Amino acid sequence: MADRKKVFVSGCFDLLHSGHVAFLKEASQFGDVYVGLGSDKTIYDLKGRKTINSEDERKYMLEALACVHSVKINCGSGILDFLNDLKLLKPDIFVVNEDGHTPDKEKLCKDMGMDYKVLRRIPYANLPVRSTTSLRKEKPIPYRIDLAGTWIDQPYVSKFHPGWAITASIEPTIEFNERSGMATSTRKKAIELWNYQLPMEEPEKLAKILFRYDNDPGTKDVSGSQDSIGIAMPGINRFYYEKGEYWPSKFETITDLSTIKWLEDRLYMVMLWPRPDDFVVLENTNITSENVMSLTEAADLTWHGLIKQDIEIFSKGFRESFNSQVRMFPKMLNGKISQVIDQYKDIAGAWKLSGAGGGGYLILISEKEIPNSIRVKIRIKDYWL
Repeated sequence: MADRKKVFVSGCFDLLHSGHVAFLKEASQFGDVYVGLGSDKTIYDLKGRKTINSEDERKYMLEALACVHSVKINCGSGILDFLNDLKLLKPDIFVVNEDGHTPDKEKLCKDMGMDYKVLRRIPYANLPVRSTTSLRKEKPIPYRIDLAGTWIDQPYVSKFHPGWAITASIEPTIEFNERSGMATSTRKKAIELWNYQLPMEEPEKLAKILFRYDNDPGTKDVSGSQDSIGIAMPGINRFYYEKGEYWPSKFETITDLSTIKWLEDRLYMVMLWPRPDDFVVLENTNITSENVMSLTEAADLTWHGLIKQDIEIFSKGFRESFNSQVRMFPKMLNGKISQVIDQYKDIAGAWKLSGAGGGGYLILISEKEIPNSIRVKIRIKDYWL
């Protein structure tokens, strides 16, 4: 029909599954669906892995679906790899799911006068929830997020003052982007070491093995041990660094389901963009005793709020931890990221970046639901029991 609207969607669509089909069928209710398909190179750059099916095979399978009008392999790169194709197509509507939403996409649609729709990931009828990640065999290896106090795992920070860091081990319900502050490089080392599944061994021992494997002798820029700990140790962990040490001297772990659920219900993530390849956070640093002490005090406050399940205390500690990090490493925050944070200050009580800054994911703490955000599941399974 001549009056049908053009509906644009973009994605990887590797290992085509029922979740993909449900999304495309829902998108087709708004008009003719034009798919911008991520190239093999783009997916490798973003996800750090090769696709199971080539771009030509993925294009062929999508074109076979009755709900798809046209498929074109995007000519660009990065998260906005479809940009030039979008400008040529001039669609009426851009449709994404919650995992694919970014502030940049929303702003792009506003600037181009397109409707922007974010669909929830809801399986069709009684079918199970599906994602490409859930079908890939590396699923059991977790990611991690740092909650507070991190950077204290680096001796050039802890030499000014000892203190705690707090991380949570995260189920791989989605495939997080490379260079996003989710310990993706250390996770790849874990996959290389253990072939997609953590061994049945005591978690702290696994964390030590992974840390050593991740940092060969003579490594110039040592990956902080919080990455290995966050991946290998389930639940929410805080761990104490003495002055100038690479490995913590003591651990405390939360595996209480009520506390974990309390945090899951208040933790939201918004995808930004991968950290640029040339980004160097260790420039113009301001690492002082005062700033490091502020970081450690904020981590103590965050843990106290978590134990008490007190949102005001937890949010204050979470927010102050990030502020302390930025004071020490000013390059973590730039004007573009600040603009995104400003969009959420009225609804969120606290915020931080998922890693060293420059991009990644924005982590938000809120009592109110944040639309179009990613939810996470904290890993609670003890592999070694």
